[in-house]
Amino acid sequence: MRIGKQKDPYTAISTANAHSITIRGKDLCRDLIGKVDFPDFYYFLLTGTEATPAQSRLVNAALVALAEHGLTPTVQAARMTYDADPAALQGAVAAGILGAGTVVMGTSELCGRFLHDIVTTQAESGEALEDVVARKLKARKAAGQTVPGYGHPLHGAGDPRTARMLTLAKELGVAGPYLDALFAVERTIPEIYARTLPINVSGSIPAVLLQAGFPVGALKGIPILARTAGLLAHLFEEASRPIGFMMADHADQSILYDGPVAN
Repeated sequence: MRIGKQKDPYTAISTANAHSITIRGKDLCRDLIGKVDFPDFYYFLLTGTEATPAQSRLVNAALVALAEHGLTPTVQAARMTYDADPAALQGAVAAGILGAGTVVMGTSELCGRFLHDIVTTQAESGEALEDVVARKLKARKAAGQTVPGYGHPLHGAGDPRTARMLTLAKELGVAGPYLDALFAVERTIPEIYARTLPINVSGSIPAVLLQAGFPVGALKGIPILARTAGLLAHLFEEASRPIGFMMADHADQSILYDGPVAN
């Protein structure tokens, strides 16, 4: 992704003076505080438009679904960093968020961009969806790439969060090409990769959000925002029930040295 320059130095997000704070054209104190929930405010802050009921419910559900999933690598990094400097809560949170990459937490964006590519290609070419999906998957396999948003090391039989997100989307009447592409990829993966990989939460979330009109370029922010809440909960617990050094000790005991022996 390339970041360019704009000709004039403007921002449309917020401004303030001695008497008021304006965010996207609304007065923070009069129009927003105490009147909008945080997920709705986040969507408004991000896009400048008020979320529809479906967007509101789905963004909220996505944040709840992704906030917590146990002692993940990002949580372990945050807890250990906190133990190294309990006064720097922000540093510990940052340590966890820095782990949002192409393997952990960042796969929602990768899957969303993959689905967006399929949907736009199919719309422009007029090809059958199954043909577009098969071609895209073959290209990924030839490049040695996995399929983001499918499969899970723990939820091998199916991610329970996926079922809930898809059910909620159906209840809200959210349906269309992004969800069609999501399911078409799942059906075609065994043919191309010779294995079954069910849709995980990092597949269902971008599909339902994009279908509801969420911007593809903002997808990565959803797991980052959600996991920040989870990290803060872990660090609050770490302050009274520290396990960071215990995890470090277990790692030291579990990983065996197989390098040269000192003479």
